[in-house]
Amino acid sequence: MQNVKVTKARDSFTSGLGVIAATLGSAVGLGNIWKFPALTGLNGGAAFIIVYLLSTLMAGLVVMVAELTLGRRSKSDALTTFKVLHPKNESWALIGAAGVLSAFLILAFYTEVAGWVFAYIFKAASGSILSADPKVTSAGFEKLITDPVQSVLWQCLVLVFVGAIIIAGVSKGIEKTTKRLMPVLFLILVMIGVRSLMLPGAAAGLEFLFRPDFSKVTGAVVLTAMGLAFFKLSVGMGTMITYGSYFRDDQNIPMTALRVMLADLTVSILAGIAIFPAVFTYGFKPEAGPSLLFITIPAVFSQMPFGNVFVVLFFVLGAIAATGAMLSILEVPVAYLHQRFGMSRFNSTVLTVVLLALIGSTAALSNSTLANFKLFGMTMFDLYDFVTSNFLMPVGGLFICLFVGWVWGEEKVRAALSNDGQLRNGAIISIFLFLVKYVAPVTITVILLRGLKVI
Repeated sequence: MQNVKVTKARDSFTSGLGVIAATLGSAVGLGNIWKFPALTGLNGGAAFIIVYLLSTLMAGLVVMVAELTLGRRSKSDALTTFKVLHPKNESWALIGAAGVLSAFLILAFYTEVAGWVFAYIFKAASGSILSADPKVTSAGFEKLITDPVQSVLWQCLVLVFVGAIIIAGVSKGIEKTTKRLMPVLFLILVMIGVRSLMLPGAAAGLEFLFRPDFSKVTGAVVLTAMGLAFFKLSVGMGTMITYGSYFRDDQNIPMTALRVMLADLTVSILAGIAIFPAVFTYGFKPEAGPSLLFITIPAVFSQMPFGNVFVVLFFVLGAIAATGAMLSILEVPVAYLHQRFGMSRFNSTVLTVVLLALIGSTAALSNSTLANFKLFGMTMFDLYDFVTSNFLMPVGGLFICLFVGWVWGEEKVRAALSNDGQLRNGAIISIFLFLVKYVAPVTITVILLRGLKVI
């Protein structure tokens, strides 16, 4: 403990609305816009959503509550939290270290994808990507990602943009920004959704998204839903521990986590309503992946009345979703440097952004200069994605559950979740303790083995 430097004044969220906006901004990402709706449609529609919700309650939501609780109790960064809460065995701090590393590596490739989204706002506004021919939109996307200058430039611009918000602080930067962006995100989703529902193919799109087909719910589909439920809420990489450390002492953590989960699900469903009626109207295939975002969507919207306006709005929507996620992830290493080494927020942010620009450039160049450079058969972009998604995040989530359920102990968990130490909401806390001790570890272990292709 003697090596841990704690800053004298610590910024924090100032309102309940700010807490919800920031936490929701962290959970909502680009995956909400294309991955969740597409996986839902391809894996049984409403039946998949049911499996997803059950999986979220068993894993994702449990880890979120655990992380937020640890962060609020310690008032520390992701790594220092475990040193503060369990000083007798600092090896538990490795969980936090894995979280910091995971957050850094995720940003190394996620900022590149975000760069593509930001670039597409301007390309859509200029009309250069608007074409009803997927071959034309595909060529436009290929030109962007294979141009080393454009790839690195847009990644750096995104890093500077997000870094500037982080420098402003927790309340004046993260909270202020997300409180403004989240309502705009919902407004744009509703606007595009209403327009899509007016198209002749709306019924087919809604059927694809919502028609329950339990015959498609196989073991593989269940595993897919479990994995998505865990990763969708931004857990296992230190973000929720860090954000939890900025929570007010009277914040109801279980209710906050539940609201965020439901709002996150709402965003995903609204995105599906906004996309698939248009996709089916114009005869495109609802395939999951970046191709839907950067190739199919421009081709679809180009055929709609006022499509040039709606395609710009769509990529603004994507940029907002990406920004909220990046803010929470960047805050993890920044908070660590700020607290552990006593660096100013400005210096912590600048150092992190510079390091990310250097390491992230290897991901940005994975489709051009470094396309033939591979480790373990993967480009650097794919390697960062695989290591974080399939190993670091599930391992982090697993050991957080073990720490909270078995090491930290029931008495401390109850005190931490009861705000003032009184055993209020005892039944809710008991349910959480059962899930975090028995159910979530088994679920996450299955997710980990699935990610590593063991099962």
